[in-house]
Amino acid sequence: MMNHQILSRKGINYDVGTNTRGKESSSRDLFNPAIVKREMEIIKNDLHCNAIRISGKDLGRLTMAAEFAIQQGFEVWFSPAFNDATEQETLAYFAECAKAAERLRKQSPDIIFVAGCELTFFMKGLVIGDTSFERINTFMSPWRLLKNTILKGSYHKRLNAFLSKAVISIRENFQGQLTYASGPWENVEWDLFDIVGVDYYLETHNKNSYREKLRTYFKHGKPVAILEFGSCTYKGAEDKGGYGWAIVDHSKTPKQLKGDYIRDESVQANYLGKLLDIFAEEKVNGAFLFTFVMPSYPFNKDPLYDLDMASYSVVKSYIDQNGTTYQDMPWEPKKSFTALADYYANH
Repeated sequence: MMNHQILSRKGINYDVGTNTRGKESSSRDLFNPAIVKREMEIIKNDLHCNAIRISGKDLGRLTMAAEFAIQQGFEVWFSPAFNDATEQETLAYFAECAKAAERLRKQSPDIIFVAGCELTFFMKGLVIGDTSFERINTFMSPWRLLKNTILKGSYHKRLNAFLSKAVISIRENFQGQLTYASGPWENVEWDLFDIVGVDYYLETHNKNSYREKLRTYFKHGKPVAILEFGSCTYKGAEDKGGYGWAIVDHSKTPKQLKGDYIRDESVQANYLGKLLDIFAEEKVNGAFLFTFVMPSYPFNKDPLYDLDMASYSVVKSYIDQNGTTYQDMPWEPKKSFTALADYYANH
């Protein structure tokens, strides 16, 4: 262990409720302020994080969670997410969120605004597809991607044109630092931003080029932050990286896994240790593990219904959100919780 290699920002993602499957569906139905406040204390004192990326759609929830985080002394990466919105809807939303972030900055100077996440996936208009899943499928199909380029032109160019507008709007309302949570397939004009941000998972197809690609982000002469990395909780999840969640069949009631998977918490724990070592060695400025809690993917003793296997969270949630488990929380730590706590405490 080489303690002189230190991440200055030891972070984790925290979701207050994101509409990943249409506007009616939220990743966090229940938002109990007392639980959120307690979770911020646990992230600070038990996980030894000093930075937190707070994402979600509802501005009231984002602001409340950020205020609790400020009380704990966190650097807050304010990451509003309006999935499946149009460009105009997103611009208007970012302007409102930037005003809220500036009010938070009056409480603490340590607020960084994240101007969207993987917008080629999550915003309408840059690539073919009405939903994020349809747009992801466009990227999965060489033919659809070629058709997209013929119809719409370069998605990189369209993305940067949008980000230029967004940055102007945000900077009119927010005086702090800006970044963007890019996907590694997006070629972002980083001159627009103060910090280079990338969601960067290790998986089968990039394991031989992972470090090489990571190093390219430093050529802009700005701090580089990994805004998402992590693994799900089953054998083989380490090979799937950012697509480990795709083993859930959402068409079934109740939801279940698509086949036989073997729960293995050590996969997730080993993955995060491996990547944090890489980030420290490559002098990444900060890293944000994805994610703290995913209540919509609860644990179940029956493997077929154990949605926590498809979860990136460091805690396993229980269906009964009122149960008393770890420090009166509706969840229990996984091996990854202990692994992350140990790493951040000793580096």
